[in-house]
Amino acid sequence: APLPLKMAPQGKEETSATRLPPSPDRLLTWTEIRSHDKKDDQWLVIDGQVYDVTQWSKRHPGGAKILRHYAGQDASEAWLSFHNDKKLVRKYMKPLCVGKTEDQGSQEEDQIKKDFRELRETVENMGLFKPSYTFFSVHLAHIVLLDVMAYLIISHYGAGWVPVLFAGFVLSISQTQAGWLQHDFGHLSVFKTKWMDNLAHHVVIGFLKGASSGWWRNQHYQHHAKPNVISKDPDIRVERVFVVGNVMPVEVAKKYKKSAPYNWQHLYYMLLTVGLVPIYYHIMIYRFMFTRQKWHELFLAVVFPAIFIAAFYPHVGMTKTFVMYFVMRAIESKWFTWATQMSHIPMEIERDKELSWVPMQMQATCNVEKGHFNDWFTGHLNFQIEHHLFPTMPRHNLYKTTPLVKSLCKKHGLDYKLKTLGEAFGDILRSLKKSGEIWEETYSQIWLED
Repeated sequence: APLPLKMAPQGKEETSATRLPPSPDRLLTWTEIRSHDKKDDQWLVIDGQVYDVTQWSKRHPGGAKILRHYAGQDASEAWLSFHNDKKLVRKYMKPLCVGKTEDQGSQEEDQIKKDFRELRETVENMGLFKPSYTFFSVHLAHIVLLDVMAYLIISHYGAGWVPVLFAGFVLSISQTQAGWLQHDFGHLSVFKTKWMDNLAHHVVIGFLKGASSGWWRNQHYQHHAKPNVISKDPDIRVERVFVVGNVMPVEVAKKYKKSAPYNWQHLYYMLLTVGLVPIYYHIMIYRFMFTRQKWHELFLAVVFPAIFIAAFYPHVGMTKTFVMYFVMRAIESKWFTWATQMSHIPMEIERDKELSWVPMQMQATCNVEKGHFNDWFTGHLNFQIEHHLFPTMPRHNLYKTTPLVKSLCKKHGLDYKLKTLGEAFGDILRSLKKSGEIWEETYSQIWLED
């Protein structure tokens, strides 16, 4: 006699993990695909093929959350932009295919997607994804020279406050520039093979900076996948201290009666950004490494402060060694937050509208004028638009794609924002002030008029 079918428990919805997978040739509707958008039930679409990534997401090298952000959506352009070795990746994807679907986009959206793929093919043929090893070698060398300079300042001039503070300033330059370098390795934009970029990333972010490669990837890849999207971009999960954009201030005002004085946030931003790296990032990074049991990363992260103490303690003592460390981190924190957020905070920030790749990146990013100082100061993140469109492109080639990107934007009526460095910095404070005023107005209407 045939065995009875095992029924799902009453009252519980069946998940993709308990269903038999459909045939890869089965045509699936977008209504069905969009229903698989939960943590324990994730389907996504890549080039018309539907993939059940529910179980596999835990092993995804870029982290599980980045796949969750695209659950029930078309991830074709994100997949295209993040992966260099697409043939290898498709081998892992093949067993996950559960069907196919017809294109969901409008004719205009389909044309933008088509034009972006042609643009990417053009820049690939131009060789703009090929790195300059000379560029990255010189960049690494100038970081090492800055570290040596700081040590020589202390060893030669002694333990006075002037050399201690000046050495801390020099080290802050080194640390910020090392931050830009680890960013290059983290985006797999330096070497031809992924394992070499990953190894270099572990060494630079761990040994040279005392941070975690896994933590950075987990945070940063989500940011690139859904920039300025509330609840999906970790860079704007700041509502305990700041509200950004036009949507978040209203939501926070309606939800919380007790909250930060956001109407003053444009002022305390200048103070709190000093402590972002030396306090908040240290807590989050070490928490990540312990909870995820990233012991190899923890070892590299601990080596950095150990070397720092061994190098400077014999010359200046523990108190001034700590002062040097804090000065270094405080300046780095200020530099990092202003250089990265000038391209995002003043832009549109809202809930996920499932925009295609190019419109989504264009509304969330802006550029700062090219120049030798701007390029060096921002680690070429003054080309945020191009970097977000082509996240694995070596940064020294980003400016070469600008004319092509501008042409694409002009064709489709997309705004290509370009600012001076001073204007971009000012827009951070102006946008925070505006968001604070929106919060204050909404808060007053809801809570103070009762």
